[in-house]
Amino acid sequence: MRLLLLILRSDQVENLNIALTINCRGKLLDLSRPVVMAILNLSPESFFHSISTETTDQVLNYAEKALEDGATILDIGGMSSRPGSAEIEPEEEWRRVGPSIAAIRKAFPSATLSIDSYRAEVVRRALIEGVDIVNDISGGMFEPHILEVVKDSGVPYVLMHNRAKSAVMQKYTEYNDLNGEVMDYFFSKIQLLRDKGIVDIIVDPGFGFSKTIDQNYELLKNLEMFGLTGCPVLVGLSRKSMIYSPLGGAPEEVLSVSTALNFYALTKGAKILRVHDVKESVDCIRVFERFSIAGK
Repeated sequence: MRLLLLILRSDQVENLNIALTINCRGKLLDLSRPVVMAILNLSPESFFHSISTETTDQVLNYAEKALEDGATILDIGGMSSRPGSAEIEPEEEWRRVGPSIAAIRKAFPSATLSIDSYRAEVVRRALIEGVDIVNDISGGMFEPHILEVVKDSGVPYVLMHNRAKSAVMQKYTEYNDLNGEVMDYFFSKIQLLRDKGIVDIIVDPGFGFSKTIDQNYELLKNLEMFGLTGCPVLVGLSRKSMIYSPLGGAPEEVLSVSTALNFYALTKGAKILRVHDVKESVDCIRVFERFSIAGK
């Protein structure tokens, strides 16, 4: 694995055979340039910036602002997945996200929507309401039937690396070969998905999920290796504890460092930035694009 990483230098990322379009219900999402996925947290348990679901007005205002600021995808979630968080009942998760998905789809019919859930029934109902992408933090591990739901819908699937549910996942951080084991996970899961007929796949290294802070940074340093999967790479670093814990700060205090790490991820081949701060991330991509062509 170490030899592979020596060969696969970051300046060779652009030469990898990575899928640069995904089919979202007949709409081709162009990933030849990086895009922003805006986080819409509808869970009061979330570690940062939860949106009230008492009415849909706040949700619609947030969605409108995210789209105006340049978000390409709106990722809607109703259950916190932060380390140590408890599960809620599926009906409560749907109560939080269902009306918001319907309202956003009606108000912004051309927007690309993603559902952040590992529950097959929640995903099934979200697909009926018109979401375009399924973002599953479990890789089909918690509710395997979700893969059948995704296959039947034909929408893209975000495959994340994880080892356990949020309440206990930080007990599962021992690896003999971190990079090799995470890559093996993706190769085997991608083959499983393709065998099931799921063809549009996005990979997410799962920063903060079943990983220590040092392991998160090791994967980030080697992010270009995920291009070997042939799938576009989604990176979710925004305001996470791997950033604020070493600084002795809080999520509210690390926008600048989150943006810096997003820029680094872009240099390593990231195609989708999943973020709380849309405008800053769009600006980050714009500067990265100038950086990429400088001197050519």
